[in-house]
Amino acid sequence: MDDKSADKAAIRASSLARRDALTETRRAHAAQVLADHADAIGIRPGTIVSGFWPIRSEIDPRPLMDALATRGATIALPAVIDRQTIVFRRHDPDVPLVPGGFGTMAPGPDAETLDPDLMLVPLSAFDAAGNRIGYGAGHYDRAIARLHASGQPPRLVGLAFECQRVDHVPTEPHDVPLHTVLTENGLQALPAQR
Repeated sequence: MDDKSADKAAIRASSLARRDALTETRRAHAAQVLADHADAIGIRPGTIVSGFWPIRSEIDPRPLMDALATRGATIALPAVIDRQTIVFRRHDPDVPLVPGGFGTMAPGPDAETLDPDLMLVPLSAFDAAGNRIGYGAGHYDRAIARLHASGQPPRLVGLAFECQRVDHVPTEPHDVPLHTVLTENGLQALPAQR
């Protein structure tokens, strides 16, 4: 493991420990705050928004996804289709979800695959420059790279608890910074993308 990978692993571990320690009351409040900021995210009807089904102690994006859907967004959820790749499938709340890989739930293989215009991105840690650390598997990095290569770079909105903010995230050439982060403290503007 190189120095950057070791640094990221240490930051990930400490940030997730802080996140794991949050109370259920604080988690429920944070989920509602996300939903209250749906208008601030600024979508148009028809915008394809990829959300995610929360795992472990992740902030719960489901109230926000519901709020965006009522404003006309088409919601998609990620599904791991092999060990390296995620795709985004249309989420119909009336259709049961299936195990989507990596402990998540996702629409089944019959659901339409969509390319998101806006991605709600889960993360382990983030910094003020919009750099993020995921869970180490690289699924989102590869999906974002694929969308950039297709000429459809999505707007990236990280979702996290404020306790996941760190002073500095080590970056690598393939890392794409977030456009903004939404925490229980609200929507936070970040520097322009590199």
